[in-house]
Amino acid sequence: MKLKYMGILTAALMTVSGAANAESLFDVYVGATIGVGGATMYANDSELSRSAQSAGAVLGLDIPVFRFELEYDYMQTKETRMHIGMINAYAKLPLPAVKPYLGVGIGNIFDGKEQNTGFEMESAAAYQAMLGVTFDIPVLPIDIDVEGRALYAPDVYDIAGEKPDYLQYEARLKLRYVF
Repeated sequence: MKLKYMGILTAALMTVSGAANAESLFDVYVGATIGVGGATMYANDSELSRSAQSAGAVLGLDIPVFRFELEYDYMQTKETRMHIGMINAYAKLPLPAVKPYLGVGIGNIFDGKEQNTGFEMESAAAYQAMLGVTFDIPVLPIDIDVEGRALYAPDVYDIAGEKPDYLQYEARLKLRYVF
C-alpha cells in the first residue's frame, strides 16, 4: 500500500518540477566566438586596412525577446593585437528554431599593442553593432549564432599628436552552451 502512494508522490513531484523548469523566464549560457574580417585604422587623412581575426568568450542571460551578455575578445591583425571587454544587448524574434537578432554593445579596449613599433595602445572606449541569426538545436542545449559585426574604437592611441580610430568588421560564429 505504501509503495503505491510513494509512486504517485514521485510522479507528481516530477511533473511539478518539470513544468517549473519548462516555464523558466531566462536561460544562462556560456560560449565561444571566432571571427574573420578586416580592420582599418583611420588617422588624419590616411587609412591602413588589413585582414583581421578574433576569438573570444561570452557569458550571458537569454530571455524570450532579449539577450544580454558579457564578452571578451582577442583581436589581431598583422600589426596590432588587442584585448576588448564588451557588454552587449540583443533584441530577437522568438521563433521556434531560427531566431534573427539585432544587437549593440559598449565596452573598452583594455590592452593593445602595435607590433611594428612596440607602442602600447591606451585604454579606449569601443562600440559595436551586430546583426545575425541563432540556430536552436532542439535536442541539445546548444545554440549556434552566425553574425556580422562592426566594432568602432575612437582614439586608440596618441603618438606624435596623431589619434587614429579603429574600425573592425567581421563575420562571426558563436557557439553557446545553454544551462
